[in-house]
Amino acid sequence: MVRRGDIHWCHLPPPTSSAPAKRRPVLIIQDDSYNASRLATTIVVALTSNTALAAMPGNRFLPAALTGLPRDSVANVTALMTVDRRDLDAHPVGQVPAHLMDGVDEGLRQVLDLRA
Repeated sequence: MVRRGDIHWCHLPPPTSSAPAKRRPVLIIQDDSYNASRLATTIVVALTSNTALAAMPGNRFLPAALTGLPRDSVANVTALMTVDRRDLDAHPVGQVPAHLMDGVDEGLRQVLDLRA
């Protein structure tokens, strides 16, 4: 089962625009109650090793030392997508600690205008 906060490699379609493409790491952001369901999909944000994107509003820097990724990365909260679980590698390559997930959640609230 995929879990919220897990990082998986995902096989995305070939590039056709500015949307994330190719095989890349993604962060599972969908709630675990949905991840445990019979849904064939999960909601993710694309990760990038282009750390300059951390300066974009809402994006969050994810240090390699804390995530298990080979390089420092950025959670690109504007690259939010639903993917088929079959497109994810079977095992996670890392996990985002709770304090960093809090930052990702704040970035998602910002980009989706989900202010209370």
